[in-house]
Amino acid sequence: MHKPNVTLACVVHCKGKFLFVEEIEYGKRTLNQPAGHLEKEETLLEGARRELFEETGIRAEMSSLIKIYQWQAPRSQTDYLRFVFAVELDEWLEPSPQDADITQALWLSVEEFNHYIQQEGQCERSPLVIQSVQDYLSGKRYPLEILHAFE
Repeated sequence: MHKPNVTLACVVHCKGKFLFVEEIEYGKRTLNQPAGHLEKEETLLEGARRELFEETGIRAEMSSLIKIYQWQAPRSQTDYLRFVFAVELDEWLEPSPQDADITQALWLSVEEFNHYIQQEGQCERSPLVIQSVQDYLSGKRYPLEILHAFE
C-alpha cells in the first residue's frame, strides 16, 4: 500500500505581505511557507500550529483551509498531500525561528518573493509555495469545520 507524506503549511498574511521561511536545500537558499510533516497522534490543526511556531516562533490560530494539494516531488519522487491553512494577522510579528534548519523568516510581498527566487542560488521549495499564495489571494477558502478529528 502506498502512503504519501502528509504535510501542513501556513500562508501567513499581514498588511499585504506573506511570511516565508528560508532553508538550504540542495545547496540553494530556498523559500517555503512555515510547513512540515504531520506527527503521530496530532490533528491537522495541531500540526499546523506546531510547525508555525517551530519555524517562525509565532503562535497563531488558523483562520481557514485554503486548499489540499497532491504533488509528487520530481527530484525525490516523493508523494505529498499538503494541507494549506490561512493565518491572518493584524500586525507584523517579529519571527524568531526555533528550528535550526530555518536560516531566517522573511515578510515579503508577492513581488519581493518573485525577485528573491530569481536570484542565482535561490529558489522556491516547490511550485506549491507560490500556488498557495495565489489561491489565498483568490479569496476562496474553506471553513475549519470541514475538518474533524475522531478521538
